[in-house]
Amino acid sequence: MFALYKKELQSFFFSPFAYVLASLFMFIFSVSFISAIADLSGMNTLKFSFPNIFYNNFFYFIFIIPILTMRSFADERRGGTEVLLLSSPLSVPKIVLAKFFSIVTIYLFMILTTLFFPIYIAGHGVVQWSALICAYLGFFLWGLVCIAVGMLLSQLTGNAIIAAIIGEIIMEGLLFLDLFGATALVNAYPRLNSVITWFSMQRRFLYFSQGMFRLEDLVFFLSLTAVVVCWNIIAIEKRRYSRS
Repeated sequence: MFALYKKELQSFFFSPFAYVLASLFMFIFSVSFISAIADLSGMNTLKFSFPNIFYNNFFYFIFIIPILTMRSFADERRGGTEVLLLSSPLSVPKIVLAKFFSIVTIYLFMILTTLFFPIYIAGHGVVQWSALICAYLGFFLWGLVCIAVGMLLSQLTGNAIIAAIIGEIIMEGLLFLDLFGATALVNAYPRLNSVITWFSMQRRFLYFSQGMFRLEDLVFFLSLTAVVVCWNIIAIEKRRYSRS
């Protein structure tokens, strides 16, 4: 499993792919950081919230995650290496987990590049580290769900571009689940509204961005990630048995 994990990481870091995506996210985060300072430039004391920057930037980061995951299984099928991979001594769960953790490592690398900003601010002012750590945790957990969904689409479609497009649509839909739950149609059915509200990841991330750590939100994100990863494993197992 570690050998496949290492191979997947090398395929990212030995090519410009991961660095371009990390640079793109860093650029977007930098623009938001500078804009937050510019909006307060007329005040004697600058005060802004890093968690709010994370909250506002996840809309843009949604566009990056499907690009990060679209090649995970689609390239294996397109290149004809999927059969070799599935016939290797590794079990399907180990294959899926190796690919999942490799993408998570890239994702974590991209997030850690943003630590430059709070560290810089800490040298010139005050940073509320408790709220910042919660924001980082919520951002990371929400990303885990999106990575699992992107991998599932990659192996179901078999086409990297289609997987990225569908991934964008689904993740945007998850992002705006709160708005759908607030419509008059959904409000007319209280039970439906409660179900949609419970599945709203944006609402749960909002608690993290406000510096509030709730165990139920942590369990929600981890459980949903585990369920989608299991779907990946089941779908690949089904396709392998159908071929045999």
